[in-house]
Amino acid sequence: QVQLVESGGGLVQAGGSLRLSCAASGRTFSSYATAWFCQAPGKEREFVAVISWSGGSTYYADSAKGRFTISRDNAKNTVYLQMNSLKPEDTAVYYCAATRSYYGRSPPTPWSSSGYDYWGQGTQVTVSS
Repeated sequence: QVQLVESGGGLVQAGGSLRLSCAASGRTFSSYATAWFCQAPGKEREFVAVISWSGGSTYYADSAKGRFTISRDNAKNTVYLQMNSLKPEDTAVYYCAATRSYYGRSPPTPWSSSGYDYWGQGTQVTVSS
């Protein structure tokens, strides 16, 4: 079992940057594929990006491509989301999620929240215009 704790959220102006961190407990975190989702008020949770256990494979939502970068440091049991060129519509609570049900690879449908077994509590990102 793994526990996930997000940090790094905050208030930023449009065009600015933030780096979110997802710190995991457990010695086997390096065997988990890990993703970021976001949920804006009144909206469903949306997929942002996913990274395989080794970091060798990543996949992004169209809205994140070219602006966000997911990475991981398994020595630190941490996954990151670097967010650049932020827009007001990026305002949301950002959650990290993890699974090892696919041998460290991304779920077949990585955009579906049902593919992940563990979730953090979220960190708020607010982008002002």
